[in-house]
Amino acid sequence: MSELRCRKTETLEEDKEGHKLQNEPEGVQTEPADEPVTAKDTEETPDHKDKDGDADPKQEESNGPETAVEKWKRYSTASFLQRLVKVICGCLAAVACGMLYAVYLAMYHDRKYWFSVRQEMEREITFQAGSGLYYYYYKHMLSASSFQRGFYELTIDNKTVSGQTINAVERLSLYPELITSFIYRVTGSQDFVEPIYFYVGAVFGLQAVYVTALFVCSWVMSGSWVAGMLAVAWYVIIRPDTTKVDHAIPLRENWALPYFSCQVAALTGFLSNNISSATEMFCYLTMSAATFTFLLVWEHSHYVLFIQGLCLFLLDFFDLVPPRKMADIHKVYLSSLLLAYLFQFQNPNLLSSPLLSLLIVVLTCFFSQESKFNIKFFHHSLCYNDSFDFITNFLLCQESFQTPSQDLFLRLTQASVLPFYFLVLTVCLLSTLETIYRRLSGQPMKTKVKLEDGRIGEQPEVVYHVFHTLLFGGLVLYLWTPYVCMFTAFGVCSPELWMTVFKWIKLKSLHPVVLALTLSTSVPTIIGFSLWREYCPRVLAELAEMQEFYDPDTVELISWIKNEAPKAAVFAGSPQLLGTVKLCSGSVVTSLPLYSDISLLKKSEDPYQVYAMRSAEEVYKILTSQKTNYVIIEDAICNELSLNRGCRIKDLLDISNGHVVYDKGEIHSLSKHGRFCHEIKMNYSPYTNYFTRVFWNRSYHVYKVNSVISFQY
Repeated sequence: MSELRCRKTETLEEDKEGHKLQNEPEGVQTEPADEPVTAKDTEETPDHKDKDGDADPKQEESNGPETAVEKWKRYSTASFLQRLVKVICGCLAAVACGMLYAVYLAMYHDRKYWFSVRQEMEREITFQAGSGLYYYYYKHMLSASSFQRGFYELTIDNKTVSGQTINAVERLSLYPELITSFIYRVTGSQDFVEPIYFYVGAVFGLQAVYVTALFVCSWVMSGSWVAGMLAVAWYVIIRPDTTKVDHAIPLRENWALPYFSCQVAALTGFLSNNISSATEMFCYLTMSAATFTFLLVWEHSHYVLFIQGLCLFLLDFFDLVPPRKMADIHKVYLSSLLLAYLFQFQNPNLLSSPLLSLLIVVLTCFFSQESKFNIKFFHHSLCYNDSFDFITNFLLCQESFQTPSQDLFLRLTQASVLPFYFLVLTVCLLSTLETIYRRLSGQPMKTKVKLEDGRIGEQPEVVYHVFHTLLFGGLVLYLWTPYVCMFTAFGVCSPELWMTVFKWIKLKSLHPVVLALTLSTSVPTIIGFSLWREYCPRVLAELAEMQEFYDPDTVELISWIKNEAPKAAVFAGSPQLLGTVKLCSGSVVTSLPLYSDISLLKKSEDPYQVYAMRSAEEVYKILTSQKTNYVIIEDAICNELSLNRGCRIKDLLDISNGHVVYDKGEIHSLSKHGRFCHEIKMNYSPYTNYFTRVFWNRSYHVYKVNSVISFQY
């Protein structure tokens, strides 16, 4: 009987359980409990049980996924906040570095030139190397009755170069002056700031943008904004080798290079594989705007972009960048060239630029027929220079194309830049060569490289900067040094670089990832601390020291021109000095300190003949052909003593005029006439027949070109 009751009980429980399963909704499965439910569990979660004491399967199903989602949300929120804080701190550090550098430049400039206590003319004379000519047009725009009228007068300028009507906006790339004068007018800044301070402040503000872009570029590549701070610190320390803003504020490169730095930073981000589509679009737009502005404000910008184009061509040739991105970069170049061509009044130099040739035929046609002089110039700059042409040799003797001195490398070494630069460049270059070998072997390139992989050469932005630093270092030195600071700072702060080294040496004693992260933090910290101890007192001392810059001879010369010379007089002299004469007096001149216009360059060769071994009659004919009334002779050029003898103005003239003889590898000047600048000071015939001295001081001699020749013996 007991067994029968037990069987009936089991049958009833099975029927009840079966009836319960039939009433469950579809898709819900119940799992048998592995452990019995205790009274404690029942008391803690009474709502989770049905009347039979079993767990509610719907509630069990919802508990698991909700917990996972909550964990994921908490992790995502924490990760997002961490990234956000990192980005905010980095942006604040970048802006702070830029602003502090601009303030430093303003204070240093005022201390060096006593700028705030000078008279207007003395301030303008501080714009050296002929750069004052650009500021003259800024003053002209402000003195015009309206912005439109001033702009029109610059497009038909017949008061600058003797015997010529030029479009000054096109010839001299005056868009910086146009934009600055327009902002000065519309903002009403004339009520609270002087024009010269507004102009200088605009340039210093762009220098802040320059160092901020270097900061961002190093930060993007390394992932640490400490790299940006280190790049800015190195840039400031070797400032004399990275910028010309100290002594020639209005130069075109001081306006243009900040935009190029922004373009490089945007290109770096655009080439990266680890960015979102929104960030990629932002980089693309920034790169487009910066490229167009760079082309607009500097006449030599398309040559710089040509070198950059070669770097990108190498990336594309070895298939290190997706074709889609290369197509977008080509669009940026072509659209920027087209817009710059239109804004620069159909400038033919842009149509014959090597950048356009590279884009169209990929180095098949390097230059067009309109650029024969450029072909000759690059031939003699890259190969053995056997040219006798004055203009070609004159350009090759400019500082940008000279072999760097040992002092430069010594300064870079003392600042600890050069040793770490060679380390970073060696590692990145070898890793890049490995990547190129794998691509040529048919191996695919990883789109997402992990830290553990130790392959820094598979990051397209790193490969680009390897080519960038190699090509710019071999061709344009003063464009190389800023990016040496940025590239070196990126390398020492990059865990990927140290991990690449550890992969090569197969480090096993320590965990390579941990050691790479440690070195990427400790090494820049040690470098930064050493730089702070050694160079911070020097920088502060520069701001505390009151330097004396005063050029009384030039002030006396300009004062004489303004007070004694006729307003319509035409002056001849060196282009650099004539830029200052034009700025301070407004007089018509025979040549301009402009190195991008071949016709103006050739006109500057004629006034230089006063330093050659030419007769008085020959020089007189040359000067009168340019309608010259006064010629200014500088003792600094006439009596120049330089170790680099082949690059003195008088040496270049002697070579061009054929007044040299070669003896045992040495060059000697030889002519039947003495050097004009020396002979004319002797005040004897026939020099006094053609010229009359009207002004002189320790540095300058001004001679009037006689309109009527008097033969006195």
